[in-house]
Amino acid sequence: MNKRWGLSAAALLLAAAVVLPGCAKQDAPKEALTAAAAKVTAMTSYEMKSKLTVNDLTIDASAGEADATTGQILSMLKNAELTVDGVYQAEPMQTELTMVLNLKGDMAMSFTIPMVMTAEKLYVKVPSIPFLPLPETVVGKFVEVDLKELAEQEGAEFNPAALDTQKVQQLSNEVVSTLLAEYDEEKYFNEIKPKEAGLPEGVEAKQVVQFQVTNDNIKEALTILVNNALPKIIDVLGKEEYKDLLQIDAADLTKAKEELQSGEARADFDKGLADLGNYLTINQFHLNTAINKDNFPVYQDMLMDIKVNDPESGENVAMSLTASNQYSKINEKQTFQIGIPQGDDVITLEELQQQFGVSGTY
Repeated sequence: MNKRWGLSAAALLLAAAVVLPGCAKQDAPKEALTAAAAKVTAMTSYEMKSKLTVNDLTIDASAGEADATTGQILSMLKNAELTVDGVYQAEPMQTELTMVLNLKGDMAMSFTIPMVMTAEKLYVKVPSIPFLPLPETVVGKFVEVDLKELAEQEGAEFNPAALDTQKVQQLSNEVVSTLLAEYDEEKYFNEIKPKEAGLPEGVEAKQVVQFQVTNDNIKEALTILVNNALPKIIDVLGKEEYKDLLQIDAADLTKAKEELQSGEARADFDKGLADLGNYLTINQFHLNTAINKDNFPVYQDMLMDIKVNDPESGENVAMSLTASNQYSKINEKQTFQIGIPQGDDVITLEELQQQFGVSGTY
């Protein structure tokens, strides 16, 4: 069950992760997505709004007994919402995000976590969490993390390249292009009229492209991902220009590619793929990308509604997620609502530890 679940879910989520982040003639759907992904590298500033909603997360109780703790967790996560609103600029590097988590069910609660990041520092505001009473002296304060000092404390060298957003966007573009190139346009890509795409108010799109996986093409989609796309994506990760960003040993990438293409791995994959219909049902899985007149991917939304069945235990899991991501004020001068925390609003990690009576360092 675990291996089978990992095979299907990981592949679907990988597709979501690379397509979501992403033209004034209208291009063919696949070409438009590839071009929009490349355009992301030209985004030097923007406002963004993201939202993830758990529409359904259930385990069939008649098929197996779930303990009380699992039941409480499922109750909290069902209909849970995670939103992230943020502002980003490349020069000077500054990002602020406000994350809001709303949990439902018998233990309903909500809390907000603002965060600010500069080239060398991260600030996280200590939230008030109902089930985790925190000292009043730290709630509402921003904990300052000096990324360079933290790296030194852990015996590592501070790597500013890891915070190079432009390089991350370049890498993302290469991964997206590599992935999309492997999929047939007629089978996996659709054109949606902007007026019929359910776009939020204020989002203007010249073109909306949908990437879709169904029960009819899931086996082929996974085969393409594992056999064709992933080996090429590993080659992208191993490029010299991403060495400082990723800090992945070339030998490890070579080993991963060899294992992925080994006879044993292929046999395990083929066996899991042959049984896929017995444990995975895709009710819906699609990713829509709205592209504006300047060829930027200004809005994306995803729907994943699947069921995973374990014939051996009789356990059935249903999961439905929706997610969206919206960009605005692209390459304009940004206004930061939080700003860089200063003075009494800031405490260090050491001061936070002292409030909890904890010794040592992180």
